[in-house]
Amino acid sequence: MASAALELTPSWVMLLGAALLLLLPVASAQEPPGVGCSLYTNRSCEECLRNVSCLWCNENKACLDYPVRKILPPASLCKLSSARWGVCWVNFEALIITMSVLGGSVLLAITVCCCCCCRRKKSRKPDKSDERAIREQEERRVRQEERRAEMKSRHDEIRKKYGLFKEQNPYEKF
Repeated sequence: MASAALELTPSWVMLLGAALLLLLPVASAQEPPGVGCSLYTNRSCEECLRNVSCLWCNENKACLDYPVRKILPPASLCKLSSARWGVCWVNFEALIITMSVLGGSVLLAITVCCCCCCRRKKSRKPDKSDERAIREQEERRVRQEERRAEMKSRHDEIRKKYGLFKEQNPYEKF
C-alpha cells in the first residue's frame, strides 16, 4: 500500500537527480566555516559560496555572512531576487516558489492517497461485525414472518370456529 504511493516514476527520478546535482558542488567544495565571508566580496559567486555560512548578493557583488537567526535574509541585507546561497544559479525567490509548489504537491498527494485508501476500505466486503449484524437482522425478519403466519393461522381458526371467516366470494353460501 505505501510502496504504491512512493513509486519512482521517471519524473521523480529526474527531480531527485537534479537535487543531487545541486548538492554535490556545495558538498564537495566547502571551506572551513571559520573563514570570513567578507574576504570574497568583489570576487565570484562560486568562491563565496564554497563556505556554507556565506551568502552572495548579486546586486552589489558582496559576500556576506548568512543571518542564521533568521530563516530568510532581510531585504536590508540583500533582496531575495539577488540573494544566492548554496548554488549561484538559484535565487531565494525561485527557491521559495519552488519549495512552496513542491510542498503543496506533496500535501495534495498525501491527501489523495488517504482519500483513496479510505474509499477502498469502505468498498471492501463487510467485516465480521457487519456480517453478524446482517445475519441477526435476517434471523429477526424470518422469526417475525413465522410469528405473523402463526398469528394469522390462529386468527383464521378462531374466525372459522365462530363463523366469521372471510371468504373470497361472500355469495357462495347462497
